[in-house]
This record gives sequence, structure tokens and C-alpha cells, in this order.
Amino acid sequence: MDGITLSACALAVALAILDYIPSVGPSGHLTSYYGAVRFILHAKHMIRKGYEQNKEGFFKVPMIDRWMVVVSGPRFVDELCKIPDEKLSFDHAMQDILQVKYTFGLEAQEHPYHVQVVREHLKRNFEELFPRIFEEIRLVFDELVPFQEHGWVRVGAYSAAMKATCRASNRVFVGFPICQSPEFEKIQLKFALQVATRATVINIFPKLLRPVIGRLLTNTPSSLRHCMEVLRPIVDERLKKEKFFGNNWPGRPNDMLSWLIDVSSPEDRNLRSIALRILVLNFASLHTSAQSFAHALFNLAAHPQYIEPLREEVKGVVGQYGWTQDSMSQLPKVDSFLKESQRVSCTCLTPVVRKAMEDIIFSDGTRIPAGTHLAMSPTTMSLDDQYYPNPDEFEPFRFYAMHQGAMTKSERFSMRLPALNFGQGKRACPGRSFATTTMTAMMAYLVLNYDMKLEDGVRPPDEWLFVNCSPNRTAEILFKKC
Repeated sequence: MDGITLSACALAVALAILDYIPSVGPSGHLTSYYGAVRFILHAKHMIRKGYEQNKEGFFKVPMIDRWMVVVSGPRFVDELCKIPDEKLSFDHAMQDILQVKYTFGLEAQEHPYHVQVVREHLKRNFEELFPRIFEEIRLVFDELVPFQEHGWVRVGAYSAAMKATCRASNRVFVGFPICQSPEFEKIQLKFALQVATRATVINIFPKLLRPVIGRLLTNTPSSLRHCMEVLRPIVDERLKKEKFFGNNWPGRPNDMLSWLIDVSSPEDRNLRSIALRILVLNFASLHTSAQSFAHALFNLAAHPQYIEPLREEVKGVVGQYGWTQDSMSQLPKVDSFLKESQRVSCTCLTPVVRKAMEDIIFSDGTRIPAGTHLAMSPTTMSLDDQYYPNPDEFEPFRFYAMHQGAMTKSERFSMRLPALNFGQGKRACPGRSFATTTMTAMMAYLVLNYDMKLEDGVRPPDEWLFVNCSPNRTAEILFKKC
């Protein structure tokens, strides 16, 4: 049998196995394409329906070129989290979902030395670097919300969250003054938006057409070239000093650029390789943290009665300990607010997706064939009253209250659900602590210094495409210096 015949046989076997898993929408080999088209615009409804019918098990939803199996309930979520990466691959799933070949290029995924830098160097140096991050947060919000002696200032919430996250993150990634460069900021924001949008468009097409569509849409060469132009003077200077003085030369900046130079292999220790990693790191930061923070801003502006209790907490902690990484971990009400915002306003219905590299068998006998995407939907589970009372209500101090007493087994799982958005185990997001602490600091600074509200008091509608949820990109929030 030739390779094509073998592949066809393997596909037929996989589809036969998947037939035993409940489907949302039509499941025929042809009619499922109708379901896949519906999923583009109605993913939220379809995943919610599948969950309601299969709360403690599995269901599948149709994509253009495959089925995605969604895992529900504590038992099977725990089992999923324990399966090693060589059997359920994060990298291979991302290659499919983000169409890495056409958006980033495979180089950064095949040689991911930037992940080691985030996991080790960023974690080790975060406490020392936090004052710089906070300084950038203060500067950027003072720019975004210019002081007016009387009245309110209109600010686009989405663009403000993107700009603030970009500036704060890049104070660590590339340092001052590059982090404040409008040109550099524009490159990062444009690249992050285009990667997400173009990956979604490419995934709409059948596999046969993707190489053509991908090459037509790719923006990586242009973005990389522009990023290299901005970074060239600083990277060239550092590489030259490394060559002559080693990695401990006087005045050597303690930032991501230096760390990338430290850990890169000789063949990767060049401007192109380092600039590509900076683009990838900014995409990760802007695509998740910035959008989550924009959701949080809208939720706070829609419920301004919670500003004062948050302000009192921040005032007390900062007054005693100052603005430090440690003090940001002592703001349980701010932390609860951000978690509740993520619970009701997700950025992605299926933030955890893995690709089966071999057949996977769960404890109830459910078999997931090799090549299948396996996902969980923490947001959908978070809207179940089995885990949270009044799940459709926004209760910002929900998690704060849960921490105050002894928790049942179900409540302990409820406390875990927000963390599942960052993944679990070895392949959990390595930058989670950096992202959550930065968001906490941004929110703490805003509630301490500004009142916020929406003009009509109604939270603007989100923008959905596939499983992705973006906060409204044009709506404004009213700010007033307090």
C-alpha cells in the first residue's frame, strides 16, 4: 500500500472511532462541513450546548479539516492534565491553530530558547525589575489619561490596554528607550493582531489551499525586517561587547535582550533570531494579557461601585509596603476582581488545546485517535452553577469570599478553573506570573488614581470569531483623576 492509501485508511479509522463521541451539530462526513461553517460564528453557543449535554465527559465540535474533542468535568480534566507532552502535544496543536508555518515561521517553535528565558531568567529577575515595570505603567497611563481639572476624559479601552501592556512588557523585553518608541510599539501591535487574524482566516480554508492562502497573507518577513531595523543599533552593540568582554561587561543591561544572547546557540546569536523572539514574546503578551485587561477595564467601568473597595485595599497595602512585586501578591480583592473578569469575559473558549500524537484512552474507555485536537473549556465550565452560585452574575469578590472559609472538593476545583486558562503542568504558560502581576499592578494603579465609568452604564458587546473573544475595539471608557 502506498503512503496516500495508508493515510486514507488511518483517517477512516480515526473517524470511525470519533463516531462514538457525541457531536454538536450534524456529524455526517459531508453534513459536518455545514456544522464547521456554523462554528465560525456560533462557537460559543455550540460549545455551551455540547457542555450542557455532556458535563462529565466528552463531546466534539466540527472544524473545517478536523473534529475537536472537548473534555468536561473534574475527573477527565485532571486526567488530561496528567498526560505527558509526548502523547498530547502543545507545540503540534499550536502549529495547526496558529498556522505557525505561515504566521511565525517554524524557526521559533523548533528552537524555542526564548521559553527557557521566560521560565528561568524572567522569573529569577522579576523582583529586581518590577520597579521599572511600575514606572512604565505610571508613565503610560499618565499619557493615556491626560489630566483635566474638571470633567472626564474619554479613552479607548482596547487601544489603552494594548498600549499599556506593550509598554510595560517591553520595559523588560527591550528596555528603555526602545520600549517607548512609537515605531517599535506599532510594529508589535500590528504583528500581534495580524497573526491572530490571519491564522483564523487560513484555518477557514481546506488544507489543500492553505499553502497558497498562507503565502498570500503572511506578514512575518515584513514585520521581522522592521523589528530588526529598530533593534539593530542596540543588539549590534551588545553582541560586539559580548565578543570583546564576555557576558559580564560593565553596565550590561538586565533585560530580555541580554538573556536571549546568553542562552542562544552560536548560530542563533544574531539580530534576526533575537528580533524574531521579541516578536513572538510580544504576540504572547498582547494576544492574551492585553485583551484580558481590556475586558477587566470594561467590567470595572460597568460596575463603578467596586472602585472604592479596591482603592481602599490598594491604598492600605501600597501605603505599608510600597509598589513591589511582593505587595502585588497581597491584594486579594484586586486578584479576585481579575479572576472574576476572566471567568465571565474570556479571550478564548478553548485556551488549552493539545494534539494527540498517539491514540489516547481515558479511564472510562473513551479513545481519542492520533491526530485529534483535544481541548478543555474553563470558561464554559465556569458558567455552570455546579461550580459557582449565580454563575451568570458578575460578582467581583467571589474568589475573595471563597478563600475565607473551608472549601468542598467542588469548590477547590472551582478555584482551579481560572488557572486552567494558562494551561497545566509542564506546558503551562511560563509567563503566567509575569502576566498576572503586571495586570494586577496596572489595575491597582488605575483604581488608586482614577474614577471610571461608561457613558450609558452598559458594557459594550464583545466581538466573537471562532472560539476567540475580543473586547470591543472601539468603545470608550470615561476616566477622571481622583
